[in-house]
Amino acid sequence: MKERAQIEAIIENIEKVMIGKKNIAELAVVALLAQGHVLLEDVPGVGKTMMVRALAKSIGADFKRIQFTPDLLPSDVLGVSIYNPKEMEFEFRPGPILGNIVLADEINRTSPKTQSALLEGMEEASVTIDGVTMPIPKPFFVMATQNPIEHEGTYPLPEAQLDRFLLKLKMGYPHPSEEIEVLNRLEHASPIDTLVPVISLEELIELQKQVKQVKVDETMKNYIVDLSNRTRQDTYIYLGVSPRASIALMRASQGLALLNGREYVTPDDIQYLMPYVFGHRVILRPEARYDGISSEEVLARIVKRTPVPIKRKVSQ
Repeated sequence: MKERAQIEAIIENIEKVMIGKKNIAELAVVALLAQGHVLLEDVPGVGKTMMVRALAKSIGADFKRIQFTPDLLPSDVLGVSIYNPKEMEFEFRPGPILGNIVLADEINRTSPKTQSALLEGMEEASVTIDGVTMPIPKPFFVMATQNPIEHEGTYPLPEAQLDRFLLKLKMGYPHPSEEIEVLNRLEHASPIDTLVPVISLEELIELQKQVKQVKVDETMKNYIVDLSNRTRQDTYIYLGVSPRASIALMRASQGLALLNGREYVTPDDIQYLMPYVFGHRVILRPEARYDGISSEEVLARIVKRTPVPIKRKVSQ
């Protein structure tokens, strides 16, 4: 399958830079294929920036990085119109959001007003400046990072804004043997400097179109809705997921199916992705914290208790 070979080429290219994080690379590519965005929550120095740069290089995309700080303004993200006295007119200087692959580094360090400027572009795939709406170039993919440990001077994303991210991922520390391999690869030069594109932007856009052609059987849709409804009824969950989450899980499952070379979604796709899609969208009750129960454990229990639809041959 041509599409699977192209997707595997992207992942293999990222693995030249990222050691032992194939599952994270695959999930990031799934989000890209599904035209969603990723929130990456982890401590500094585990390779978040390197992975996004490797992804951008692998598809020959325009890479932009925004380092969020408390004094960052919305115009620093969107762009600004500057008066040119020579031409006697205003000239628009585009901001970093008008790129293909955007790294929003430490998004929780800036004010809600600036966060909203980025999230509006993510949701609408366009920005409005001085009353003029401009589309963001395609493909468009945002990976935002935040440090889960250091909370001083931060502005946590509210639930409505967290809902804009298709997946929430955590990289974690590498295994000691993997960390040694990182040292070996970086001893003389960085492998990121030698990466070359393995597919074009046009080919990626075609892959994104193919994702929407992946078959989602009625039983799979019912399974997704059943999982969503159970988050709204669980005793440990104060706020369950919205219909937007159901759509996100379906679209991500289509992307994973294409990555695995299939033209249809299976229950395994849905079960695997459900924690990454639902995890940042549910709000637990205080009782869950008192009992030491995490959102991952609650969602795992829901998956275990939800009847899996009988697998049957999907009509082609």
